[in-house]
Amino acid sequence: MSASTGTDAKAESHAEDNAPRGALVGEPLALTIRRVALPAVVANLLMTTFHNVDTYWIGRTLGPDALAAATSSIFWIWLVISIGEMVSIGLDAIAARRHGERRPSEAARTISEGFVLALLLGGAIALATPFLLHWLFAVMNTGASVSAIGREYLGTYLLGMPLIFGFFAVDAAFRAKGDTRTPLYILAVTTVLGLVLDPILIRGSGPVPAFGIRGAALATLVPRGLGCIAGVIILQRRSMLRWAKPRWDVIASIARVGAPAALTGVAFSAIYVLLTRITTQFGTPALAALGLGFRIESVVYVVSVGMGAAVAAIVGQSMGADDPDRAERAGWTATGIVSVVGAVMAGASFFFAEDFAAIFSTDPAVIAEAARYLRIAAFSQLFLGAEVVLESAMGGAGWTLWPMIGSSTITLLRLPIGAWAAAQWGTSGLWWTLALTAAARGLLMAALWGSGRWRRVRV
Repeated sequence: MSASTGTDAKAESHAEDNAPRGALVGEPLALTIRRVALPAVVANLLMTTFHNVDTYWIGRTLGPDALAAATSSIFWIWLVISIGEMVSIGLDAIAARRHGERRPSEAARTISEGFVLALLLGGAIALATPFLLHWLFAVMNTGASVSAIGREYLGTYLLGMPLIFGFFAVDAAFRAKGDTRTPLYILAVTTVLGLVLDPILIRGSGPVPAFGIRGAALATLVPRGLGCIAGVIILQRRSMLRWAKPRWDVIASIARVGAPAALTGVAFSAIYVLLTRITTQFGTPALAALGLGFRIESVVYVVSVGMGAAVAAIVGQSMGADDPDRAERAGWTATGIVSVVGAVMAGASFFFAEDFAAIFSTDPAVIAEAARYLRIAAFSQLFLGAEVVLESAMGGAGWTLWPMIGSSTITLLRLPIGAWAAAQWGTSGLWWTLALTAAARGLLMAALWGSGRWRRVRV
C-alpha cells in the first residue's frame, strides 16, 4: 500500500472515530422512542389508510368477486413483501450497528449494497411473475371468476417489485441513522398521490380510461416508485449513500441477518395462502371476510411494525455502542405501548365489528362473516404488538434464527389445526385457530427477548 493511501485510510478512520455517536444512543430512552417511533408509526398508518381506501374502492366499485380477488391476492403480496424484508431487516441491523460504532462512511457504503440486493431480488420476482401467475391462484383453489380478476391485480402488482424493494432500502437507510421523519414526509406525499390516483385509475376520469382492478395495483406502484427515486436522491445529497463496487460478502451478510426474519414472513404468508384454500369451501363471503378481517386488524399490525422498525434501529445502535441494557429497555417499553393500542382496537373490533365490515362491502353475507372473524380476532390483538415489536428488536440485534424457528413452527401448526377445527365448527373454528396461534407467537417472542440470548450476537 502506498504512503498516500495509508494516510487517507488513517484520516478516514480518525474522522469516523470523532464522528458523533449514533443519534439513537446519547439521549433519554423515552425521548428516543417518541422521536423515532412516532414518525415510523404514522408512516405505517398512512400506508394502511391507503390500502383500506383501495379496498373500499375495489369493493364498492367492482363488486364481491373483485374484492375476494384482491383480498386473496394480499397473502401472495405479503409473501413477496416478506422476501423484501430480508433487505430491510438486514440492512437496518448492519447499518445501524455501523452508525453506533461511529463509522458513517462505512454505513453509507453498506446502504449501496443493500440497494444492489433489493434490485436483484425485486427483479427476479418481476421476471418470474408471468410464469407463476396461474399457479398462484390454482394453489388457493379460488373460483374461475375470482382467479381471473386476481391474476390481473397480482400480475400488475408483482411487476413493480424492484421499486417496492428499493423503497424498503430507502426506508432502512434513513431508519438506521435514526431519521424516521424523512421517509414519513416521502410517504405522506406519495400516499396523497395514491389516494388521488386510486378512484381515477379504477373507475376512469376524463381522458384516463378505467383500468379496473389493474388500476388499483397501479395506484400503489406509481407513488411508491416515485418515493424510491426521491429517497435515493435525498440520501445521496446527505452523503448517506455512497456508491462503490459491490462487496458480495457484505451483501451476503445483509441477506444472512435478514433471511430468518424474512422466512418467518414467508412462512406466515404461505400458510395464509393454504388457509385460503381451506376457506374457499365456505364460499366467496368467507374468502372475502378472511381478507377484510386481515385488513381491519392490520391497524394494530402496522402500528407495531412502525414501532418495531424504530426499536430495531435503537437496538442496533445501542448494541454498536455496547449498551445492551438500553436495547432491552427499548424492547419492553415499545411492547407496552403497542399492547395498549392492541387493547383499544380489540375492544373496537369486538363491539363495532359489523360497522367496520360494512365500510368495505354492502353484501350482507360478507358483513356477517367478517364481523364473526373480527370478534374472534379481537383476542389475538392483545398479543400482536409483542410479537411484532420484539421480533423486530431481535432483528435489530442481528439475532433472527431462533425467533424464526419458533414463530414458523407455531404458524405451520395452523394448517392441521385449522383444517380440523374448520371441519368441526366451520369458519368459527378456523378463525379461533388463527387467533390462538397469534397469541402463542406473541408469548413466545416475549420469552425469547427475556432470555437475553440476543445480547451475544456480533454483526
